[in-house]
Amino acid sequence: MSKRIQAKYKINRRLGVNLWGRPKSPVNTREYGPGEHGQRRRKPSDFGLQLQAKQKLKGYYGNITEKQFRRYYTEAVRRKGDTSENLIGELERRLDAVVYRMKFVPTVFSSRQFINHGHIRVNGKRVNIPSYKVKDGDVIEVREKSRQLPIVLLAVESVERDVPDYMEVNHNKLAGTFLRTPKLEDVPYPVQMEPNLVIEFYSR
Repeated sequence: MSKRIQAKYKINRRLGVNLWGRPKSPVNTREYGPGEHGQRRRKPSDFGLQLQAKQKLKGYYGNITEKQFRRYYTEAVRRKGDTSENLIGELERRLDAVVYRMKFVPTVFSSRQFINHGHIRVNGKRVNIPSYKVKDGDVIEVREKSRQLPIVLLAVESVERDVPDYMEVNHNKLAGTFLRTPKLEDVPYPVQMEPNLVIEFYSR
């Protein structure tokens, strides 16, 4: 298990934002960073702003390693169209992101674990790889034996967030369809994401 799961709120404080929009985030009461020197805030350089944008976007998706994240950047550059929009599309097509967006689990961290434990099916087949790339039209569902798990019932009843319109979900059947790859403006990030700065960071 990644140490980041244990320190997710520390990420919030380091970046100075409530990254997942959770009411329990310590940033809501302590806007300064963690540690002895957390309250010292200097004006960041251009490089610092780019790095922070990368850390924010990368941190939002939970346990993505630097190697994986750079691979998404490389794929975004390779594809036609706007590179920053392509990057968001690549990240939002991850199975753990889709399961989280469909409100089958309460957090992106629990989504990864939920998939690892074999609770999710894609087009009728069990998939236990959180980074699995979902395609337009794919049907994602919670395995029938897992539908009464407390974590699922809690997530479905939550009013903290809504299902975005690039997917269609039936919470009675705990199944949904990934309709299309979203653009940046379609993704309900609780904080402002700046993928253009992430592209600048990697293209230096």
